[in-house]
Amino acid sequence: MQIDKPHSNCGIFGIYNSQAAAVNTYYGLHALQHRGQEAAGIVCIDTNEKGKKHITQHKGLGLVSEVFSNPNIFDHLTGKSAIGHNRYSTTGSARSVKNIQPFYVQYRMGNLSVSHNGNLTNSRIIREKLVNEGAIFQTSSDTEVILHLIARSRLENQIEQIGDALKQVSGAYSLVVLTDTKLIGARDPHGIRPLCIGKLNGSYIISSETCALDILSAEYIRDVEPGEIVVIDDAVIETGEIKSYRINGTTEPKKQCIFEFIYFSRPDSKIFGSNVDKMRRKLGKVLASYHPVRDKNDEKVIVMSVPDSSNTAAIGYENQLTKMGIQSKLEIGLIRSHYIGRTFITPGQANREVGVRIKFNTVKGVLENRTVVLIDDSIVRGTTSKQLVKLIREANPKEIHFRISSPPIHHPCHYGMDFPSKSELIANKFKDIEEIRKYLEVDSLAYLTHEQMLEAMVDHAPDSFCTACFSGEYPIPIDSYFLKEQHDI
Repeated sequence: MQIDKPHSNCGIFGIYNSQAAAVNTYYGLHALQHRGQEAAGIVCIDTNEKGKKHITQHKGLGLVSEVFSNPNIFDHLTGKSAIGHNRYSTTGSARSVKNIQPFYVQYRMGNLSVSHNGNLTNSRIIREKLVNEGAIFQTSSDTEVILHLIARSRLENQIEQIGDALKQVSGAYSLVVLTDTKLIGARDPHGIRPLCIGKLNGSYIISSETCALDILSAEYIRDVEPGEIVVIDDAVIETGEIKSYRINGTTEPKKQCIFEFIYFSRPDSKIFGSNVDKMRRKLGKVLASYHPVRDKNDEKVIVMSVPDSSNTAAIGYENQLTKMGIQSKLEIGLIRSHYIGRTFITPGQANREVGVRIKFNTVKGVLENRTVVLIDDSIVRGTTSKQLVKLIREANPKEIHFRISSPPIHHPCHYGMDFPSKSELIANKFKDIEEIRKYLEVDSLAYLTHEQMLEAMVDHAPDSFCTACFSGEYPIPIDSYFLKEQHDI
């Protein structure tokens, strides 16, 4: 059963100079599991008895704990450096084993492996050009384009080859690259997806989010900057000075994905220089300031989240109601089951709403005869929201008021999030919010406006975010073929 939310992009992790590189990568991927649940993989670089570098790897479909369920796997994942990847497909066949990252090749400069989070917006054009020049592709993933460009570069330095490749691609990308002697991280010039650097004793880590550092008790150093390539090698281990290069000579304006704060990233992570928890609380506070709910009899309003991604915004919302003098109480009104697994099947479309009951149940004593404010971070298709409202109605509340800590989603993402097609988005199915309210059968419905959402982004300039899924203003040009075929625009 799929909850009606946009799917996250991918999680990437790399570690250099660790005696337990593969195991540490496993734990890092486990912490990043929310960023991709379709597949996982780890690639290590090791030295054989003859002193030659070689690749060891393990990949599979499923959650990290499923792919690496046999402890003996780690006996074969040897080497002091490793990169890993959690996959949710945005391009390429979802269930193809060939598309599981990290990808690797052997080329004239040695071994090269890549994990990629994001989406290249000109990959089709580059792919066709490379195929016409004789390149043979093994996967349908846009990440393989990067490998080909690096391997085909005529430059003699690997860092320059990677820079040469990244100058040719456009779109959103955060990368970890593993070579025979280096761990490399890179972010696209607009910095759309997060990437950070950490340190664990004598090891260095590059990860999508800081929660992967925390699980290892590693120290957060800093983010990889937009348009930056960072290099970790033996010299860095000795000096502690991370090598840094620029992809382009010019600096592009930051366009960080605002949905990372709203929904994707874990609340205990720090991304784009800010704590996710802090930003989500602020979203909830702004939501309450502009769209409060009072009980008609001045009794306590029950504020509840759609767990788990909306928990923090609900806290902020209720705190702000209290500051405004509105009687309110934060309650756990929905209990979510975490044990149904990825492949739970509900036979028969007629029983579709059973899927919501399997995932959620109400705490009836909390909701009965109360004015309820339901907080969620977003509404995509609206099908799950409608079923949740029906479930809550069965607990006999006086009223249900729905509050969303983001604006209506009108446009698909082309930078690494998987939204439904434009025609499937609920905000495009109805002419206004009042029609959506009637469809959901709630007493009131309110979203944050675009301006209110940006008001909540404290410590950040309003123009430093990509808000294309709300506004339709894409900061990086999109291949017109990709627009038509992939997202039904």
